Amino acid sequence: MYAIITTGGKQYKVAEGDAIYVEKLNAAEGEKVTFDQVVMIGGDSTKIGNPLVDGASVTGTVEKQGREKKVTIFRYKAKKGSRSKKGHRQPYTKVVIDSIKG
Repeated sequence: MYAIITTGGKQYKVAEGDAIYVEKLNAAEGEKVTFDQVVMIGGDSTKIGNPLVDGASVTGTVEKQGREKKVTIFRYKAKKGSRSKKGHRQPYTKVVIDSIKG
């Protein structure tokens, strides 16, 4: 059984026991989180939402809060002497999926 959930403006295909990296959630490590925006549930019988599946939810446990590897942004304008260098590290939350209801 699997589900497609929406969180952080992105969609993820999850099954029980999967570990997913999502946009940062305000939850401490070890805390339970519930995803209510379930777009589809698949498996023996498929349920497709319009736009969401009624009464469906996916629960998981926050395993880790962290930041991804640094992405370097370097811009310059040729022949003008204009340069800028910036770095960015996107925060994420690692969630282990416990159960799918619906």
